[in-house]
Amino acid sequence: MIKKTVIIFIGLLSCYQVYSQKPRARDLGIPFVGTPGAFNAITDVQGVEVGYSTIITGKGENTVGNGPIRTGVTAIFPRGKAKKFSPVYANWYSLNGNGEMTGTTWVTESGFLETPIMITNTNSVGVVRDAVLKWYVDTDWYSGEDWWYTYPVVAETYDGFLNDIYGFHVKEKHVLEAIENSSSGQISEGNIGGGTGMMCLGFKGGTGTSSRVLKIKDSSYTVGAIVQSNFGAKRNLSIAGVPVGVELKDTLNSVFNGPPKSRRQEGDGSIIVIVATDVPLLPHQLKRIAQRIPLGIGIVGGRGSNGSGDIFLAFSTANEGAFNRDDIASITSMPNDLLMPVFEATVQVVEEAIINAMIAAETMEGINGNTSYAIPHDVLVETLKKYNRIKK
Repeated sequence: MIKKTVIIFIGLLSCYQVYSQKPRARDLGIPFVGTPGAFNAITDVQGVEVGYSTIITGKGENTVGNGPIRTGVTAIFPRGKAKKFSPVYANWYSLNGNGEMTGTTWVTESGFLETPIMITNTNSVGVVRDAVLKWYVDTDWYSGEDWWYTYPVVAETYDGFLNDIYGFHVKEKHVLEAIENSSSGQISEGNIGGGTGMMCLGFKGGTGTSSRVLKIKDSSYTVGAIVQSNFGAKRNLSIAGVPVGVELKDTLNSVFNGPPKSRRQEGDGSIIVIVATDVPLLPHQLKRIAQRIPLGIGIVGGRGSNGSGDIFLAFSTANEGAFNRDDIASITSMPNDLLMPVFEATVQVVEEAIINAMIAAETMEGINGNTSYAIPHDVLVETLKKYNRIKK
């Protein structure tokens, strides 16, 4: 198992954690269907880059504006930030709309995603959107065009159980940090970026990723997902077909020590899922991919509760020259009758990405001593062995 390295930079208002690779679900022997890519990450889709800014500082009683702070920002670039303006075909879908993903009406209307995708906490969508827009201006994202308009895509989940969410701690500098840190290859999971203060299915949640390599005819393709996972009731948690939530119902339940009070019910929360692929899909086909994402969430225990923002976006990096303002473009597309392997891979990567987020997450104490516990690896493994899902 690869050791974890933690480097902490402490400043006046924030401290950032940089992680090497943490244990993942497969490291524990958890079985999954399908063949992952080299990194088992969304970045296995060529060109995709991911970056984070993580803000963790303070402890004890919450003072609005001062913390404790447990939040961050995640940036996802479909073709990498060096490509600048290079739209991809995309579409989105909402299972339950108690949440936000800006810019999606134009994605559906135009068929293109023109911007990076940013993910943060519920109360920071506005500042992240504004910071990205300013970054476009400062970096000439639209490559010298004299006149342009844009709708940044920014999604959120709620981290107010652990984070001083009404302190509005995400600033422009954190957005820029996530952008500048974006890279391909192996990416971190768990308590990082926008997923820092999130909880999932009764345990600590956060950021997770996974990928699958598939064949259609004689060609190989990749499907990858990244999730910001903050949803679900513990009683519904299922891993590798085992009712883990029922088995661990009395194990390390979250501790709530004080205000703010809320109407949050068990199962409330949200999940943002981004699926990337290099399969040449058109926008209406990407809608079909996005509509399969809830199947992967359901496998692990998601039920699309009333208080959950379950919002998803899928894009294809194929057809790089499809976007053109002036000329007719020639494109390739996959026949609908050949899409079943892509549907299956989508369900598989979403399932594994959620479990990876939980396995990588570490116990976190936040405001007022509120604590969300990481799922205990040893107890989980023993539970899966009990059901013969892991060899003894």
